[in-house]
Amino acid sequence: MSLARRIAAGHALMLLAVTSLNCIPGPTDAEGRAFGIFALDRFDDALHFASACWAAFAAGRSERAALVFLRTFGALYLADGLLGLATGSGYLDLGIVLYGIQPMPLLFKVLANLPHIGLGGLALASGWLLARRPAAAG
Repeated sequence: MSLARRIAAGHALMLLAVTSLNCIPGPTDAEGRAFGIFALDRFDDALHFASACWAAFAAGRSERAALVFLRTFGALYLADGLLGLATGSGYLDLGIVLYGIQPMPLLFKVLANLPHIGLGGLALASGWLLARRPAAAG
């Protein structure tokens, strides 16, 4: 399995783990915030689950599918995280439309958006850098 396909599979596992946060005791506080930072609702869970399915499909399908996933997912999630960092609201969950700009402390915005910035940035960089490498035989 190519590195791009393994990275896509890793994203699938991470996104499934995020989807499960509301289902296991411990990571959420009494107010339903994961790690005391952000609340994940059913819409967020559905978005993360759909992304995990897309990542798993791409990883299982082909090198090209994995690269398309990494580039597209990466761009979408990185942009969502950067918008959230700048405004306190992302667009993937329609937060910027529903709630507009949210005045929040910078540290909170960094912590709340770091997962999308990190996963998106890793995926986007991997998708473009690995496409430049010659494909491995076998």
